[in-house]
Amino acid sequence: MTDPRDLDGVRATLQAEAIRLRAELGEPIEGPGQMTYGSQAAAATHVFEQQRDLALRDRERAQLRQVEEALERLATGTFGTCRSCGQPIAEERLAAIPWAATCIECARAAR
Repeated sequence: MTDPRDLDGVRATLQAEAIRLRAELGEPIEGPGQMTYGSQAAAATHVFEQQRDLALRDRERAQLRQVEEALERLATGTFGTCRSCGQPIAEERLAAIPWAATCIECARAAR
């Protein structure tokens, strides 16, 4: 866990997370292979797995955007300030989710 007051440490954590996400996003998702008679169950399983992988990829893309935005906030000096209310984001929240853009109260209200 990185101390959110250590901006160099936070930057390193965010950059490492961005690298990890980009690597995962670069991995191909396998398409369905040749279907044979009687393979409906196998095909359904493969389609399910493919849909799961696509959903996870969408989640990783969204998280990568959040990480990149957090790096921008570090560069502009607005890191640690809630994007919604302008109040400081709790150190505990930033330690757990360094790319958090809102305080916990605003995050709850957005649900």
